[in-house]
Amino acid sequence: MEEFKPKRKNNTQPVQAGQNTGRAPQQRRPRAPKPQGENAAAPAQHKPRTRKPRPAAPAAAEQSAVQSIPAPRPRRPRQSGQNAAAGQNTAPRPQRRGRRPQRAPEPYEMTPATPMHICPLGGLGEVGKNITLYECQGDMILVDCGLVFPDADMFGVDLVIPDFTYVLENKDRIKGLFITHGHEDHIGSLPYLLKKFNVPIYAAKLTIGLIKNKLEEHGLASSAIFHEIRPRQKVTLGCFTVEPIHVNHSIPDSLAFAIDCPAGVVIHTGDFKVDYTPLSGDAVTDLPTIAEYGRRGVLALLADSTNAERPGFTATEQTVAEGVRRLFAKAGKRRIIVATFASNIYRVQQIIDLAIESGRKVAVSGRSMVSNTEMAKELGYLHAPDNVLITIDEINKYPPEKVVLITTGSQGEPLSALSRMAQASHRQVRVGPNDFIIISARPIPGNEKTVTKVVNGLLTLGAEVIYENMYDTHVSGHACQEEQKLMLTLAHPQFFLPVHGEFKQLKRHAETAEHLGYIPKQNIYIAENGQNIRISADGMTVENTVTAGAVMVDGYGVGDVGNVVLRDRHHLSEDGIIIVTAAIDGSNGQVLSGPDLVSRGFVYVRESEELMEGARTQVEMALDRSLADNMHDWASVKARVRESLSSYIYRRTKRSPMILPILLEV
Repeated sequence: MEEFKPKRKNNTQPVQAGQNTGRAPQQRRPRAPKPQGENAAAPAQHKPRTRKPRPAAPAAAEQSAVQSIPAPRPRRPRQSGQNAAAGQNTAPRPQRRGRRPQRAPEPYEMTPATPMHICPLGGLGEVGKNITLYECQGDMILVDCGLVFPDADMFGVDLVIPDFTYVLENKDRIKGLFITHGHEDHIGSLPYLLKKFNVPIYAAKLTIGLIKNKLEEHGLASSAIFHEIRPRQKVTLGCFTVEPIHVNHSIPDSLAFAIDCPAGVVIHTGDFKVDYTPLSGDAVTDLPTIAEYGRRGVLALLADSTNAERPGFTATEQTVAEGVRRLFAKAGKRRIIVATFASNIYRVQQIIDLAIESGRKVAVSGRSMVSNTEMAKELGYLHAPDNVLITIDEINKYPPEKVVLITTGSQGEPLSALSRMAQASHRQVRVGPNDFIIISARPIPGNEKTVTKVVNGLLTLGAEVIYENMYDTHVSGHACQEEQKLMLTLAHPQFFLPVHGEFKQLKRHAETAEHLGYIPKQNIYIAENGQNIRISADGMTVENTVTAGAVMVDGYGVGDVGNVVLRDRHHLSEDGIIIVTAAIDGSNGQVLSGPDLVSRGFVYVRESEELMEGARTQVEMALDRSLADNMHDWASVKARVRESLSSYIYRRTKRSPMILPILLEV
C-alpha cells in the first residue's frame, strides 16, 4: 500500500532587489522556481512563456464598462513575509470582469388539474328515483335510472320518475348507462327513458333479466341494447374506464362502480352492506378492491346513506333464515302466506328451502312475483324442484298445512295481491283463521299507513299476522354506521358526497365522515338534485344547476299531471265541486233556462235542498246584475257567478268547494 503524501505547498522564495516580482496587466507572471531539494528531477531554470501585451482600453470605454457591469469586490493583494517586513507590496492582481447578472426566475405556474362534473338528477333528499350523470372532457355516462312511489297527497298518480330534460339535451355525449342492481328505485324509470333515448345499458346478468321483464310490459325489450358486465371486468367508454365491484345487498348481482377518468377515480357504491356470512352463492363485499383503489388515490366517494342513522352493523341474511324457520314451526297446521319484495330473490329462495324442509308446496301470487321467479329460475339464481312449485289455482287442492304462498304487497300497495286479500277481493285466495301471514319487509318511509291498513284488514278476517319488528323476518340491505365508516376508511377519498337518502340521513352520513378525521370538513358536501358539481384535485365547487325534478305518471300520461292538476285534485278531495249551468240569449243576455246546480263531493242534495235553493238564488242575482251592467264578456260573468256563490256557501257551511260555471250562449 502506497504511503499517503500530503499535497505540496508552492512556497515562493524571496526575490532579489530590482527583480520584477509581480505580473503586469498585459503580461503573464512567470512561475517562481521551485525550492531546491523538494523536486531534484525538475530543471534548474524555467523560462516562462509570454503573451503579447493587449492594447490598453480607452478610459471612457473602460469607465462605461465599469458602469454597465458591476465589478466584483477587489481582493487584498498577497504579501510575502519578507516584503511585508520591508514595507514593499507586490503588484495587485488585475480585477476580473464581473459576471453578467442573471434574470430573476419567473414564477412557476401550476397546471390546473383536469376537472370532471358530477350531476345528481335524483336520489338526494329522497329514498328512490336514483340517477347520476358523470361528465369529463365532453364524455358522459349515467348511473342508475330509478323511480319513487307517490306520496299520499299525489292523488291518482301511479309513479314518480326523474326529469330527463338534461339527459335528452346531451344524449349525443352520453356513452352508456350503468345499473348497480335490479330494484325499482334504480331501474324503474328505464322504460320512460328508453322511449326517448335508446341508451346502451351495462348491467349484471340478473339485473338485465329484471329489466327485460319490465321492458316487455312497454314493448321495448327487443329494441333495448344490453351489455352484460361482471365484477373486476373493466369497461371503457370514451375517457371513462368503469370497473364493477361486487357488494352485498338484498338482491344478487349488486355492484358498486369505480369510475376512472383523467380527473381521477370516483367510487359510486350504490346500495351496499357488508355481510360476512352471506347466503350460499354470494360472496362478501369486495373490500380488497376498494382498499386497493384507496391506496392508489380516490378523488371522490358517493356512498349509500339509507341507514346512516343506525349505529353498529347490519344483521346478516342468516338471521332471517333462522327467524322464519321458527315461524314455520309456529304456524303448525295453518297455511303460510309470506309477503316480500318481488325482486328479493334471496328471500324467495329462503322461503322455498324452508318449505321443502317442512314438506310444503310453494305457490307465488302477483304479476311481478310470478315473472321474476320464472326469470330467476331460468338464469340459475333460483333453485326449486319441479314437484315443489305449484300454480295459484292449485293451492285449494292441498290442505292448509301443505301450502306456502309467496306474494307481493309488503308495502301495502293498493292493487297488490296482499291488499286484495285484506279486502277479501282476491279471486283465488280467501284469508281466514287458518292463515298465518308473515310480512317479510319493513315499510318504506311514507308507506306506514298503507301497511297498517292492510294489516288491520287481515287481522279483521281472523288471520295471525307477523309484521315489522315482531320477529326476525327482515334485515336491511343497507350499510349501518360502522360499515359506512369501513367504506370511508378503505376508500380514503379526497372528497365525499353522501347520496341515496333523505336530508337527515345525508346529514348524519356527512357527520360520520367528518368525525373520522380522514376528510377535511370543506371536502364533504351534501348536494341537491340538479346541482352540477365541478370536482378536481384542486377543489370542488357547484358550477351551475341543470333541469332536475319529478315527473308524475298517471296511467299512460307521463308529465301531463303537474302541480296545478294536483292542487285541483287536492281541492276536490277536501271540499268537492259544484257545477252551475245556464243557457243565455246571446243577443240580449236574458237567461233562457236554468241556472241548474250539480253537486259532487260537497253535500247530498236531497238532504240540503234549502242550501241548494239559496245557492240557485245567488246565481240568478249575479246573472241579473251582469245583465244590468251590460256585461257581455262571458269570462267576467262567470267570475261574478263564482265569487257570489262561493261567498254564500262559505257563510253557510265554512267550506269552499270548487265552483265551475258553464254558460251556454244561444
